[in-house]
Amino acid sequence: MSYSDAITETRAELRELYKAIPAATQGFSTLSKAVTDHGPLSVKEKEYVALGMALVQRCAPCINFHVEALMKAGATREELGDVLAMAIQMGGGPTLMYAGTALACWDELAAAKG
Repeated sequence: MSYSDAITETRAELRELYKAIPAATQGFSTLSKAVTDHGPLSVKEKEYVALGMALVQRCAPCINFHVEALMKAGATREELGDVLAMAIQMGGGPTLMYAGTALACWDELAAAKG
């Protein structure tokens, strides 16, 4: 399955989850919007933090979402590489494996944008 397809599938799963437990998911959405929209860090900087945490937590769907968000926020592949290196330094071997996934996701989404 492509990363784009995985992102689409995860979004569909989340839509169903939001219908099943609206109070909990609305609360999470409110928190996410508040964190993203406020504070001294840019959205791109916040997404780099989120990606680093997703790598260390080994959450493949999170990695895909945050790579996509970074592209939308104007990140570069070079910046992504720097974040991946820092995450590997902090997370060790398992993070190295997921960093490869993040880079592959970036490359596929970038190629699709043409």
